[in-house]
Amino acid sequence: MDNVIPIAKRHVILDALRGFALLGICMANFPEFSLYSFLPVEAASMMPTSGWDYAVKYFLSIFVDGKFYTIFSLLFGVGFSIIITNVTKRGGNAMAVFYRRMAVLLIIGFLHLMYIWSGDILMLYALMGMILPLFLKVSDKALLWTAGVLLFLPVILDFGLEAAGVSLSAPIVDWQWRECAKVGITEDNFAYWLRDADSYAKVFDFLIQGAIVRLQEFVDGHRWFKVLGLFMIGLYIGRHRLYADLEARKPLLRKAAGWGLGLGLPLSCLYAWESISGHPFGSGMHSLIYFLSVYLTAFGYIGGICLLYLHHQDAACWRILAYPGRMALTNYIGQSLIGMLIYYGTGFGFGADTGLAYVELTVICVFIFQICFSALWLRFFRFGPLEWIWRCLTYLRLFPLTKD
Repeated sequence: MDNVIPIAKRHVILDALRGFALLGICMANFPEFSLYSFLPVEAASMMPTSGWDYAVKYFLSIFVDGKFYTIFSLLFGVGFSIIITNVTKRGGNAMAVFYRRMAVLLIIGFLHLMYIWSGDILMLYALMGMILPLFLKVSDKALLWTAGVLLFLPVILDFGLEAAGVSLSAPIVDWQWRECAKVGITEDNFAYWLRDADSYAKVFDFLIQGAIVRLQEFVDGHRWFKVLGLFMIGLYIGRHRLYADLEARKPLLRKAAGWGLGLGLPLSCLYAWESISGHPFGSGMHSLIYFLSVYLTAFGYIGGICLLYLHHQDAACWRILAYPGRMALTNYIGQSLIGMLIYYGTGFGFGADTGLAYVELTVICVFIFQICFSALWLRFFRFGPLEWIWRCLTYLRLFPLTKD
């Protein structure tokens, strides 16, 4: 997201990592936009690309699932630290600015969730972000230990809930299907509803129940603990400006890349098999495998990318990735709008008829478009459109948008 940093002082590696995370988020989200994720197994197996689709599903489970939202969340925590530091240096009321910023993000997330796409993460980011100031003066050791406990807590909870035979989300699932029944959404037409929608009113009917499904996903995945834990690690990174002198952090980066990818990727292969096989080891073991594979791999990605950046700082790829990274909010919402346009009946209506392999090829095209759009936009404007609105509402004044 926009971190309220003067353009000349931006760190390219942070924007490049943000751009890299946006690509992975698009890869993870478009199977749902395309409605492929909702298809019955029989319908998916009838796709002409079904063989390729199965391989792509494994690829996503190994290299994508959970890893990129982890990076995005870490960067949000870094951004929080940068915001507080910058506002404090200017003599402003840092907490007032930050809480306004979170309130605006909460509103943007709510509008995104209710009117565009049910997979929104911004509302949760805003709510968990509001808790972060409580940890500003906590010691480094306490901050990292608390983050570790929060990240591991879902594992403990899932083992406990599995042993007790309890489902926290059961009432939410019942609520969702009651809402579905009101508008005629059934198990038979669920995967095709958005493709067949001939008006936004029908899309909105689906989004209402989708918002309830999103709540269920947060409850089942204990997502609030994960996000807050990742924010705290990002806060630690920002507190020590680890991104500002990567050369001095080479030993740490080598460890992150070596241990993260060396252990994380093999464990991610186990995670992929276990996920696609329907969690044969149970929900507790699934949560443990997720914990070990996702976080190790995500840190491995960050370490590896930072090392590549150190060795090839003048490479064009960093500038290319940084363009969409500087407009992360605009591009995140933009991916949702593009997904609606391509796959819903109110747009081109390609949903539920497109194999996963073609969906991911579409993702590459969408991301290339976002790179080009961002580069062109930033040639004439200081901020992305949504970043500019977010900034103005945060500081309660109108900032110049165009470059002089």
